[in-house]
Amino acid sequence: MTAGRTLNTLSQDWGTPEKYVNAVREVFGGRIDLDPCSNGCSIVHARTEYRLPEHDGLKESWKFPTIYANPPYGIDRKRGTSIKRWLCRCAGAHGEHKAEVLALVPVATNTRHWKEYVFGRAAGVCFLYDTRLKFLVNGRSGGKGAPMSCAMIYWGRDFDEFLAVFSKFGAVVDLRPLKGKKFGNGGRTAD
Repeated sequence: MTAGRTLNTLSQDWGTPEKYVNAVREVFGGRIDLDPCSNGCSIVHARTEYRLPEHDGLKESWKFPTIYANPPYGIDRKRGTSIKRWLCRCAGAHGEHKAEVLALVPVATNTRHWKEYVFGRAAGVCFLYDTRLKFLVNGRSGGKGAPMSCAMIYWGRDFDEFLAVFSKFGAVVDLRPLKGKKFGNGGRTAD
């Protein structure tokens, strides 16, 4: 979970704090159908969970109505994955299956993955006020703070609900006016 920074731990089991899990449920009307990057200590309790590393959520179906992802932030050289692939799947699940998707990710607006899969494709983003968001470690609070700022990204149809729920956690930005625009050198047109 580096986002280009030094690791605080080798664990990739940094769980979402309860207040954000509850907010995700609220946006989704009370239920989370898929957590594609869960772990044994997760408090998300989605109806379907793909638990890393045994069950690679990048290789499984994302054809679910509501999806919440708190993906590993760093590069997994063994599996050949990075945050870019997770964001690609989030944007793809919304574009292909009309899924409502929320993802807790590091703020890296200058990266190719934000330019390709967030700007021009997501409906909104909440830049979280938590300066150093404290993830759950092994299912417990009190872990070290994240080494970077974090955001909750929303790919979906009900921006107003996302705004209403997440405005208490940070600055919510409406990305819908960017739909279909290209960003950065070689940027692509959004779906």
